[in-house]
Amino acid sequence: MEITKYEEALSKYNTNLDDAVVVQKVANIIANVKENNTLEVKKLLFNCIDLTSLNTTDNDAHIIAFTKKVNEFEEAYPDLLNVAAICVYPNFAETVRSTLEVESVNIACVSGGFPSSQTFTEVKVAETAMAILEGANEIDIVINVGNFLGGNYQDMCEEIQELKDVCKEHHLKVILETGALQSASNIKKASILSMYSGADFIKTSTGKTQPAATPEAAYVMCEAIKEYYELTGTKIGFKPAGGMSTVEDTLVYYSIVKEVLGEEWLNNKLFRLGTSRVANLLLSEIVGKETNFF
Repeated sequence: MEITKYEEALSKYNTNLDDAVVVQKVANIIANVKENNTLEVKKLLFNCIDLTSLNTTDNDAHIIAFTKKVNEFEEAYPDLLNVAAICVYPNFAETVRSTLEVESVNIACVSGGFPSSQTFTEVKVAETAMAILEGANEIDIVINVGNFLGGNYQDMCEEIQELKDVCKEHHLKVILETGALQSASNIKKASILSMYSGADFIKTSTGKTQPAATPEAAYVMCEAIKEYYELTGTKIGFKPAGGMSTVEDTLVYYSIVKEVLGEEWLNNKLFRLGTSRVANLLLSEIVGKETNFF
């Protein structure tokens, strides 16, 4: 049987991973997390947050108030860098655009049948195009996990390519939903195929499925990004999302990125955190007192 271009792309990488080895390598990194527990690192992590509201109960009034808090942050904490982006459902892109006054903060929208990715490609294309038209400059989509697990790489990859064509210069973050991928080898394969198909970022999870982000998945994804960069010269961003509830959790992901990808990735152009719940915790530790600003 003739090898497909997607199988050929995968053949350039080591995708036969031992899950137990991954667990041990992550444990070794976590053992040294304390050395990254500094004020400057926490400031960076705060600046890498995609502040997110993806609730069934969201409405215009809520999203306006949510966005205004980001505006107010500039005045309340003039010495700190703001969050990286506000992430909402696509129907709120215009609401955020008309309310947001901070040029440094991007507008991200989940799109493409989020969170299940189970809808027509044509619907995903239309939704993505409308989100960009309404003001989004970053799009977060989910791979078709069913196609991936079924070995239908062509349909999965062609859909990503089509959505990247719609995004053009706007960043496309591709969510792997690593908790559904069953093994480190599958996470590595999905990472490579997503990057090959046009992802500007690869992201662990939607946060709507458990398990969400895990350090082990992050390690495998960062290794894939490193190998892809070594082979192509293209830097792809990394975003863990879901499952982070403490400052220490974010320090773990920082440590993995630092260890695997190095200092070049430690900025919000190549590293994001999908963890709104930790924003206040990070801010509290940065300013030295408990605060519930967001």
